[in-house]
Amino acid sequence: MTVLVTGLPRSGTSWTGRMLAAGRELIYVNEPLNPQHPPGRCPGVLAARVTHRFQYICDDNAGVWLPAFRDTAALRYRWLAELRANRSPYDLARMLRYGTAFAYGRLTGRRALLDDPFAVLSAGWFARRLGCRVIALVRDPVSFVASWQRLGWTVYFHELLEQPLLVRDHPELLELRELVGSQDRVAKAAALWRVTTGILRRTPGIRLVSYESLAADPIPGFRDLYAYAGLRWTPAAERRIARACTGDGRAAAFAWSGLSRTAYRRMDPRLALADPARGLTGEDAERVRVLTA
Repeated sequence: MTVLVTGLPRSGTSWTGRMLAAGRELIYVNEPLNPQHPPGRCPGVLAARVTHRFQYICDDNAGVWLPAFRDTAALRYRWLAELRANRSPYDLARMLRYGTAFAYGRLTGRRALLDDPFAVLSAGWFARRLGCRVIALVRDPVSFVASWQRLGWTVYFHELLEQPLLVRDHPELLELRELVGSQDRVAKAAALWRVTTGILRRTPGIRLVSYESLAADPIPGFRDLYAYAGLRWTPAAERRIARACTGDGRAAAFAWSGLSRTAYRRMDPRLALADPARGLTGEDAERVRVLTA
């Protein structure tokens, strides 16, 4: 059974995915639906063309996505397709890494773990049609918006509104039209949090997890998630998680792990709870609370 870890970017998906993979029963697959290369646009990993951030997948367009994700979930790597598309030295090294990891996983009976925040609006489809155990992280809205502010990120709502099936199934997204073209990054990130969290809360068959609760007490939290995902909780997994959840947190927001740039880094996750509004003024933090109420 494939495991999907999702949630909006900067909600702890990389950390959660890495901790679930610490039990050595899963092969970690980083953001196959990310439209940016790398980590996305790798046909060896996912044999389908991603056209939007937060690509929406449902039964009406599953003819392309279902066979592609079945191959990914079964750890079937497409060497020739990857070689045709990506030939730089970095791409070749990444192809070798993923190809051998997929082959090793199949030989040893491991399962795939998809860490993909861009699957967040399609989480129900992954649970229903692909049979995934879906873990969706939700971060406190002030902490989430502050994190985006510190990184200078924004969201372009046309990428959501240009997906007719997404708007059909979730018409509340039409509320976002008034912010298309806005330069108010705080309001846009808050609106994305509000709409996405509302969709997740109404989605059956997924496990919603508070990032703050998991960060405050990781060991019992991950023990519970291991049980949900059908993973064995072993002393070795507990030791690896305990080691990974220590550190002073002074590393950069993103770091290179192997051949992937990831938000995961060794740190004490409780430090992230100490100043959740860092990067926001007091006025903006209060505005986020109002906008996401």
